[in-house]
Amino acid sequence: MLYWSIVFFVVALLAALFGFGGIAAGAAGIAKILFFVFVVLFVVSLIIGGRTRAAPPV
Repeated sequence: MLYWSIVFFVVALLAALFGFGGIAAGAAGIAKILFFVFVVLFVVSLIIGGRTRAAPPV
């Protein structure tokens, strides 16, 4: 998901460079949404992964 966020960010930069403002704004919005979804899923996986550790063998 982070990969797609970076891809849309690069597309937004290139579109802005060539003067396509609408496409740049749309791609930047998609990149922002994907990045925040990635961050939320990453934090949730850290919390769940830290909680479900197995007990050490005796």
